[in-house]
Amino acid sequence: MISPPIAGPQVNAVEVTGSHAWKADVLTLFQQLLPAVFFCEALRQARVRQNNCIYTNAVVIWLMIAQRLQGGTLETAVLELLRGLPATFWPQPCKRLQRSAGPEGPKLSSNTGAFNQARQELLVSLVEQAYDRVFGQLSERMTGVIPEVGERVFFVDGTAVRLAHREKLRQMYPPAPNQHGESHWPLIRMLVVHDLYTGLALRPVWGPMHGNDPVSEQGLLERLIDRLPALSVLLGDSNFGVFSVAYAADQRSHPVVLRLTVARAQHLYGGPLRDGIDQRIQWKPSRDDRKSHPGLPAEASVSGRLIVREVQPSNGAPAFLLAVFTTLEIEAEAVIQLYGNRWNIEVDLRSLKDTLLLDQLTCTTPEMVAKEMDLAMMAYNLVRAVTYQAAQQAGLPPRAFSFTRVRNVLNAFLPGIAAAQNEQQAQQRFEDMMYYVRQARLPKRTRQRRSYPRAAWPKPKSFPSRHG
Repeated sequence: MISPPIAGPQVNAVEVTGSHAWKADVLTLFQQLLPAVFFCEALRQARVRQNNCIYTNAVVIWLMIAQRLQGGTLETAVLELLRGLPATFWPQPCKRLQRSAGPEGPKLSSNTGAFNQARQELLVSLVEQAYDRVFGQLSERMTGVIPEVGERVFFVDGTAVRLAHREKLRQMYPPAPNQHGESHWPLIRMLVVHDLYTGLALRPVWGPMHGNDPVSEQGLLERLIDRLPALSVLLGDSNFGVFSVAYAADQRSHPVVLRLTVARAQHLYGGPLRDGIDQRIQWKPSRDDRKSHPGLPAEASVSGRLIVREVQPSNGAPAFLLAVFTTLEIEAEAVIQLYGNRWNIEVDLRSLKDTLLLDQLTCTTPEMVAKEMDLAMMAYNLVRAVTYQAAQQAGLPPRAFSFTRVRNVLNAFLPGIAAAQNEQQAQQRFEDMMYYVRQARLPKRTRQRRSYPRAAWPKPKSFPSRHG
């Protein structure tokens, strides 16, 4: 086997088995989870043949992940290739790679055209299979059972993502309208589901936010709920505290913890709310529920508990009544504490949109939108996997580490690991990297953070002032 120019140490592309598999950086972990045999089998099932080339499917997927982690351009991804990748990316290297392997051979081009074309030709179905495989294997090996519940707990939330101003995207994902017509940016509504303990994310779903056929977050969840691991708990805010979500989860044996609006909680309780309520109820669909879900059977209902507690926010805001519907059979206080962790998904969304730059995508076709979204989330999961390794070594929960700081450490050390001359040097650099990953802990603030209230602007005058 001939290595590409400046290639780092070869990485055995094997299945992740046993604890030794966790001693891996994101590149090594990527090759362990997605070996060459996976791509061969996926292409065979899709009846697609890929000739030997530089930008194989494995190379393209990794470069798109590296580009997302580094926050760079297409040129950043190509330079990642030119710097050197393990030879195991090319089980059968093409002639161009073989010629460039020698010191006198022609160098690979730094132009981005070939990589961009390979990105366009990458199958969406292949990316989805790769994502599900990575999530499944990581989920099996990253213990995330919450002791009080006895199962894994998953948060759900939605967010908006802006797309490039292209006619094809505007037709599929119309911009937000107002009295003057449509705005500029196409918008999609994306739904994410994250593990409470490990932070791992399921493959997201999305759809148009506006237009003639917009999708709701509840509708997106009904499309995604079959991907949840068996018996896992679903936790959502009041936007998901509706009968259709509770019923869909109950039919699949997923316990729920759903916040309810005050009006819905009062309707289910049959009176005004008060602190200390813990009552069993039989939740039945309303007329509006049946109108939006005509397929509901006549006897459709969900048995659970309505729990109401007075909650005092830590920021000094006024106390309020928190109403929660749950099908869990645990103490009411434990349910409230469990729901109190929901803010973690807001932090996860910030990491996705700010750190991994998912706030606005620059790709110009719906197919590339799908590939960019899935691979950005795969990059997120790989960082979470390395964070989990550090958490196990430090004896801390994975949520105790800063996602952005861990990402920065990985970006700083990965080139050195890839350029190591032997396995011993690579292992030493990996240990150095993990040392600094373990240092990327979130601070324990003992004093209240400074708060700057919003500025109050006076209402503008209807008519301009007269100046003499």
